[in-house]
Amino acid sequence: MIRENKIKAGLKEGKNYIGTFVKMTDASSVEIISMCGFDFIIIDCEHTHFSKETVVSLLRASDISGITPIVRVRENDRAQILHALDSGALGVMVPETSTKESLQKIVEDTFYYPIGKRGYTASSRAAGYGFMNPAEYAKEANRNIMTIAYVETSEALENLDEMLTVPDIDVMWIGPMDLSQSLGVIGESKHPIVLDTIDKIIEKCKNSGIATGTIAANAAEAKKLIDKGVQLIGLSSDQAMISYAGRQFISQLKK
Repeated sequence: MIRENKIKAGLKEGKNYIGTFVKMTDASSVEIISMCGFDFIIIDCEHTHFSKETVVSLLRASDISGITPIVRVRENDRAQILHALDSGALGVMVPETSTKESLQKIVEDTFYYPIGKRGYTASSRAAGYGFMNPAEYAKEANRNIMTIAYVETSEALENLDEMLTVPDIDVMWIGPMDLSQSLGVIGESKHPIVLDTIDKIIEKCKNSGIATGTIAANAAEAKKLIDKGVQLIGLSSDQAMISYAGRQFISQLKK
């Protein structure tokens, strides 16, 4: 049975949420992240070797722990979005979206009639393997599933005003590293031109009533972004947090 997505509703009320990326295959990673107090996870299929079975395992752990699960698919592809949602994701994050048409495709592939044209089944894991009322499941899926598109290319910057007119997109996610490449300062995500562009994106999204999201390396960065009006923060990742803690332990011992 599909869970209520409190984050989707909260974004419309101006609330902010902190999550992290999951890049490790073991489901205990999701349980630990939840126990730490994070609001959501982003299961990262774009930059990992996750199989479909791994994604389902991580989604099961999110259901048990109560954390909101989002799946970052590898590309704007109907089959990948369908698998993530049928498996039980409460949100899809779709990279490399740079046009109004690419966002319309996300909406079409994510939602059931009357919003979109998502392939329908009432026997998926998300629908309780057929134990939910079929019509009720479609209605609940449309109400709870969250869509996240990206602003990370020069093309997206040019088309942003048009992209922001697409209904049923919940979050525009800003990719600082890809933006640095698009702006000619590759790898310099803190370059003034990148930071200035990010501020402009945030302001445009605010004026259009669409939430923004982006990454933060640490708590101090996250606080600054929240102060600017960013509502969805991807703070580090499970891998990075383990690496950071491990380095700290060894550094302290060697002193």
